[in-house]
Amino acid sequence: MATSLAFIIILGLMADYAFRRIKLPGLVGMLIVGVLCGPYFLNMIAPEMMAVSADFRKIALIVILLRAGFELHRDTLHRVGRAALLMSCVPAMFEIAGVMLIAPPLLHISYLEAAMLGAILGAVSPAVVVPLMIDFTDRGRGVKKGIPTLVLAASSIDDVFVIVVFTIFLGMGGGEAVNVWAKLAEIPVSVALGILAGIIPGYFLYRLFSTYDWRPPKRTLAVLGVSILLTWLETSVEKWVPVASLLGVMAIGFIILEKSEPIAHIISQKLKKVWVFAELLLFVLVGAQVNIKVAWDAGLAGAVVIFTGLVFRSVGTYLSLTGSGLNWKEKIFCVIAYIPKATVQAAIGAVPLAAGIGSGEVILAVAVLSILLTAPVGAVGIILSGEKILDYDEKSVYKFKDLREKYGIPRVGERVMSRRFGTVWKVIEKKEVWAEKPAGAESQKSSLIPAIYLRFWKEDSSKGPGTGKTMSCRYSQEDDPFGSHWEILYDW
Repeated sequence: MATSLAFIIILGLMADYAFRRIKLPGLVGMLIVGVLCGPYFLNMIAPEMMAVSADFRKIALIVILLRAGFELHRDTLHRVGRAALLMSCVPAMFEIAGVMLIAPPLLHISYLEAAMLGAILGAVSPAVVVPLMIDFTDRGRGVKKGIPTLVLAASSIDDVFVIVVFTIFLGMGGGEAVNVWAKLAEIPVSVALGILAGIIPGYFLYRLFSTYDWRPPKRTLAVLGVSILLTWLETSVEKWVPVASLLGVMAIGFIILEKSEPIAHIISQKLKKVWVFAELLLFVLVGAQVNIKVAWDAGLAGAVVIFTGLVFRSVGTYLSLTGSGLNWKEKIFCVIAYIPKATVQAAIGAVPLAAGIGSGEVILAVAVLSILLTAPVGAVGIILSGEKILDYDEKSVYKFKDLREKYGIPRVGERVMSRRFGTVWKVIEKKEVWAEKPAGAESQKSSLIPAIYLRFWKEDSSKGPGTGKTMSCRYSQEDDPFGSHWEILYDW
């Protein structure tokens, strides 16, 4: 298994580099590496690795959903709430309808089996979409109207909706007596319980991190451990009550961000580094699930069904954005962002076959083919359309986030020590301002640069806060990193 991990890392990094060099998303290269190295082609990944593949992919998905949660500002969610709610169900319903219309005559399956296929195809892939939306957010693209947040929120609930609908159709296909209304009622219950299950531990983590100055890696590991336990909770209670644990994972990041933005940014920065490895695992192992032969068996008819479903889905997505305040180009971007399919299709594509559904092999073949056709094309489409369509604010607040991360700026309340004098100070004030670019600085489009002003109080046991010596420093992209002159002190 160690050798398989080495193949994943080395070949995945090489593919990522090669595809970025030709201006394509690196994840496309990782998916292709997974397909080629998987058990259905070159068989370079050990069976033991494939046996735990689902767990590795879940952990990687948790990492990127945590990062998404740390980007979900409440005011932005308020702006996109209605549109996100509609996008979480309307496009999938349109796609299911389109597949039910075209699949029976082309694939020679029943309408109920077509509905199952439509439900499987109706899920957008958070593994593909979330990282790209976070990248746009990090660079301030489309944040004025909250477009990345809209897609993030909608795609998370979309998966919950689709899986519940698929469960209904699967039960009907197996001859079980299914209470459709009770199953549909599980959707809001699952969403609500998932969010609640994330908010509660998220709040306790915030209090813990506020009380004790843990080192950032330990905070990050604590958050990651709690998030993994949250997904375990979902499987433990699913017999009695549905819980959308992945929404809960995002809620953990959201509540920490709401309560303490500096702490949230510190953890998000560390998760960004963890994602480098998690991304390799996620996309290479998703690719390894793809059976080329099965996809080939779907043939041209399967491709036509997938394309028809996407057309219907695109109409549903566009209609969902009516009254959202987005212009037609921005709506087109959202349509493209809702194309990629990968994780859900890989997870449940084989379920009808295992359940003894007559056309299970056909359903699996089309599900696999949808990954091959839509994941790379969708990822490329998101990158190209996003760069052309999404607005970019020269004075984006996200530039301050980059500055904090790159230069290691501490948060208010943290203790720092001067490397030169060995004196201990406490950060008592932090301000984000736009400063004039200093003379001689490198040429930039804007004359203003983001800067962070810090005010320190020299710790003195004989004097209380607000009395004694204070000092101020300014940090911008033209200054030395904070760590050049200071060291942040932690309790543990």
